[in-house]
Amino acid sequence: MNAMTSKGPVLTDWRPEDQQFWESKGRAIASRNLWISVPCLLLAFAVWMVWSVVVARLPAIGFDFTTGQLFWLAALPGLSGATLRIFYSFVVPIFGGRRWTAISTASLLIPALGIGFAVQNPETPYSAFVILALLCGFGGGNFASSMSNINYFFPKAQKGNALAINAGLGNLGVSVVQFVVPVVITMGVFGAMGGQSQTISGGGELWLQNAGFIWVPFLVFFTIAAWFGMNDLADAKANLSDQLSILKRKHNWIMSLLYVGTFGSFIGYSAGFPLLMKTQFPEVNALSYAFLGPLVGALSRVATGWISDKFGGGRVTLWTFLAMIVAVIGVLQFLPLGGSEGHFWGFFACFMALFFLTGVGNASTFQMIPVIMRKEIPRLMPKLDQASQLKTAEREAGAIIAFTSAMAAYGAFFIPKSYGTSIALTGGPAAALWTFAAFYAVCVVLTWFFYTRRGSATAC
Repeated sequence: MNAMTSKGPVLTDWRPEDQQFWESKGRAIASRNLWISVPCLLLAFAVWMVWSVVVARLPAIGFDFTTGQLFWLAALPGLSGATLRIFYSFVVPIFGGRRWTAISTASLLIPALGIGFAVQNPETPYSAFVILALLCGFGGGNFASSMSNINYFFPKAQKGNALAINAGLGNLGVSVVQFVVPVVITMGVFGAMGGQSQTISGGGELWLQNAGFIWVPFLVFFTIAAWFGMNDLADAKANLSDQLSILKRKHNWIMSLLYVGTFGSFIGYSAGFPLLMKTQFPEVNALSYAFLGPLVGALSRVATGWISDKFGGGRVTLWTFLAMIVAVIGVLQFLPLGGSEGHFWGFFACFMALFFLTGVGNASTFQMIPVIMRKEIPRLMPKLDQASQLKTAEREAGAIIAFTSAMAAYGAFFIPKSYGTSIALTGGPAAALWTFAAFYAVCVVLTWFFYTRRGSATAC
């Protein structure tokens, strides 16, 4: 049967595990969908995390917000993005991956334009910024649907790498926004169309509206690219009740916790890193370095997906969490605590190690999920034939990947908020960091017991 039918972009014959099908036509189609998905997801992350940069500049142009209010603005996109991911987890089999990628990418125009107009008016109330920060959560939601969609396109042997590429290069949006925005807000990129500059305290000018406007032309272009260049898979169709079966799977909840430890850390550290540096080392130009953390985390995810395919995701995840505990303890040694001035470069190096490890763990945890479900479904549904078991495992793995990403995205809220709360209560962020290290220790135990212990039914 021809993969492209009279239904146009809907593929009714999709057999990625069939080697002949994959080599003759499947690989090219899957690759096209992946490489359109990547920039759409990158833009989603850029819009989602734009507040991590904007909040650091609002006081300079006259917005008199407290440190607590600024940390709230940095954290709120994480709260709404994570909540939206719960819903976005289930939309691809209902609406189709092509349709939803186009619609969700277009939705990012709302907060991008809103930020551009709001920062130009010095009378804009704090409540308006809160609403815009929440709307940036549209970008956070996109990850769940994007990963679920790409999971359907690739054979088992290549899922780990494909998901790592989609997620890792998509995660680059965090680094891109923290690199691009500090540059474009210093110039009138759009001329008179972009609005007037704002005078900053101490002299000089900023065009902070460019933090939102700069993404608009790219969002329009890739919305069109997704609509006309991607595909919907007929085999990926499922109703909501079929997908909700994952809520009964214990490994859905265990993997959600583990992914909170990896991706939740990546996105939470990314959201809070610029403001944390600014509050702990005020003499350092934080925005000059902030983008490097998300860049290291995103690239390590892309570069290390193959390690989990080769050595097993469970084993890689276990060692990653152990190393993350060491890195957090390292960060604590270099903070300005107990009257000391701290050491910025030691602090920065340990945080770079943390970002690198989150990327490795992001890749390894996602590699684990399809492997686990291929072992679980035959045990849970022994009466199904082999083909039906495989199809069910693929469907549930896709839904679990999306659902775990939803749970983990709350890290983008809790980590910046934890910093703010810790600073308010104790005068520094150390209490928050010790809490993170304790959580990683719990993740070590869970990973060992369920996925690397000798004799485990779901060893991976």
